[in-house]
Amino acid sequence: MSSRTNVTPIVMIAGLIVTLGVLGAALAQTKATAPKPQDKLALAEEHARELFLLIDTDKSGKISKQEWMKFMEAEFDRLDKAKNGELDVKELTQSHLSVSHFASVGK
Repeated sequence: MSSRTNVTPIVMIAGLIVTLGVLGAALAQTKATAPKPQDKLALAEEHARELFLLIDTDKSGKISKQEWMKFMEAEFDRLDKAKNGELDVKELTQSHLSVSHFASVGK
């Protein structure tokens, strides 16, 4: 066996080790940037608090049925693009509901 044939497997193994190292580093970075379940819960709680503050227009610390219904009616009207008093699947799927959309409701 020549020395050239012995070098090729060594080069291939070294390349594989480098590739695995790069992939491992990329995977570790992806895991580090992906939100953890507790982070998602904290984010959801923050959005719920923001939404609560928007609906609680009298700032009593509680949402009355009247405040809730006023908010929901305004949101329904916002989503009802056809202004026909009904929501269809298209209107709901295109709504992209988020807390920022609710900022103008109740003001």
